[in-house]
Order: sequence, then structure tokens, then C-alpha cells
Amino acid sequence: MTQIIQSLSEISDRYDALFVDLWGCLHNGVTAFPEAVAALRAYREGGGTVVLVTNSPRPRAGVEKQLVSFDVPTDCWDVITTSGDSARAAMFQGAVGEKVYFIGEARDTKFFEPLEVIKDPVEIETVPLQEAQGIVCTGPFDPMADPSEYRADFLYAKTKGMKLLCANPDIVVDRGERREWCAGALARLYTEMGGESLYFGKPHPPIYDLARRRLAAMGRDAETASILAIGDGIQTDIAGAVGEDIDSLFITGGLAAKETKTNRHPDESALEAYLQDEQMHPTYAIGFLR
Repeated sequence: MTQIIQSLSEISDRYDALFVDLWGCLHNGVTAFPEAVAALRAYREGGGTVVLVTNSPRPRAGVEKQLVSFDVPTDCWDVITTSGDSARAAMFQGAVGEKVYFIGEARDTKFFEPLEVIKDPVEIETVPLQEAQGIVCTGPFDPMADPSEYRADFLYAKTKGMKLLCANPDIVVDRGERREWCAGALARLYTEMGGESLYFGKPHPPIYDLARRRLAAMGRDAETASILAIGDGIQTDIAGAVGEDIDSLFITGGLAAKETKTNRHPDESALEAYLQDEQMHPTYAIGFLR
């Protein structure tokens, strides 16, 4: 049974480290949530470690700059882990070939910058689809366009046996009041059409392995039982935590605000019905991180 709590401080002393989602938890794609910042800052002051675990296709340096632009202070987190970093490592190890067709916005071309931690990396070249060995997707060209627009290209890619590397498994994200499609929506479509999609963010294991390595590099190894995952994505943040046998705190006021009838707090009956429909049962739930 999922326990509804009123604040992170009710349970935070049970955990040595937090794996915290960004979008919908710490910011809304435009600005930081002050109560979330205060909660994480207080947790760190009490000796806890905050690992930001995001399905952003960007390298962590890019995410750090983005956080600054959203007025997220550096004293409320310790280290960043991105699905982009996990996916880039796989790409430079040849997961989808050397010649790749890139689907994404112009701002995400830094995805192809060299990754020094990979020994003898594959030399990646972006080419038209007809010349490609595989696909790299950081997100749609137009995040407002319906993913079905990619059917023709995906049918061609599938017949050629191309793999699609998905740098962000999220299906949608809310940027302020606007809902946008993410790379996960395209990867889902490609899979439904019979293609093979490779995932590296939540809820898949590689990003959690990277998060643990980042903890270890700080000299702060944490047992699985002492880690709490926090997020608003029921099939990414919460499903990933369940898969890793990590306790979870579901932020109901994010992507599922309507379904859970969350104003400041979730409606208990609506939350129970939503979790039953999703077949997910987080350890805790709260309206907003605070």
C-alpha cells in the first residue's frame, strides 16, 4: 500500500542517497520549484547525498547549465546522471554503427562530441537515412508534431535492420503549461512497427548503474535499501525504481496531476485507482516535492 506523505523530511532520515528526477520534480522546464529546492537542501545539510537522475539526452555539463538558467541552486544537489551520458557511451562503442541518422533538435548536436572515458571510440558520422547503419534519437525534430509523422522513415529503417538508439525514454514532458513529445515516443513507435530500440534512461538499468558509479566516485557508496528514487513518471521513475528494488516517492502533481486529482495533495481514491490502472505501487506518494 502506497503511503501518502506531506513532506520529504518525514522519511528522509531512512535514506543515505536520493535519486531525484528533474522535470516535474525540481523544475517545470522553465523555473525551479522553491519548495523542492528547500527540501533537497535540507536533506543535504543533514548529511544525505542527492543524485539528479534525468532522462535528458544532454551530457551532464549541459544539464548543469540548464539548471542554472532555471534558477536551480548548486547547493541542493551533489552530482548529475543523464540518460544522454549512458547513450553516448553506447554509441561510441558502436551500438548502432558508425554512420548514423540523427533525429533531434539542433541544440542536441553536442551529443556527438567526443567522450573521453571511452577507450578506442568508434568514429561517428551523421548521414542521411538512406546511407545510415542505425538511428540516434535525442527527441523529435519538432516536439509538438505527432510521432506518426515518422512512420515512413521508420518503415524504411526497419526493412534495413537498423537499430534506434533512444537517448531519452520519456514519452512526454510538460514545459511549463505545454506538453511535448520526447524521444521515447518515437522509440515506442519504432518498436511497435517491428524495429529494435535501445534504451539507456529510466526505467532501464544502464542509467542506474551510472548513478551508482557516480556515488562511488564521490566515496559515498549506498546500499540499495538506503536509496530513495523520486519522480513523477510512473512508467519511468517509479517503474525503474521497482526494477532496481529501490524504494520510491511518486510526485503526483507532475505528469499525473489530473489523474490523481492533485491540488496540493493527491486525492487518495483517485491515486489508488490510477496506481491500479498503471500496475505500479510506489512506496510513498506526495503532491509535490517539499
